[in-house]
Amino acid sequence: QVQLVESGGGLVQPGGSLRLSCAASRNIFSIYTMGWYRQAPGKQRELVASMSTGGSTNYTDSVKGRFTISRDNAKNTVYLQMNSLKSEDTDIYYCNAKNFLTRYSYWGQGTQVTVSS
Repeated sequence: QVQLVESGGGLVQPGGSLRLSCAASRNIFSIYTMGWYRQAPGKQRELVASMSTGGSTNYTDSVKGRFTISRDNAKNTVYLQMNSLKSEDTDIYYCNAKNFLTRYSYWGQGTQVTVSS
């Protein structure tokens, strides 16, 4: 069992920055791919950024150059640094951990990000 706890969401003006954190209940990065997803009401959940067990990263096109996913192995924490935020980045952001062997996923509770002036 893995618990994921997100934090760092909030209200920010367009062009501003936020850093989301996802703390895992134990050390899982060696066997779990970590990802950040976002979802607006009535829409499908979208993969924003991911990091493989080996540290490779992947981003959806709309956030490339603005968002950065990273992790701190000592703290069992994954981050999503979001810069140059736009109104269309407004969503609930979810942390995901996917076992690369079994494909089983754990989800965090979600954190709201609102970009508005």
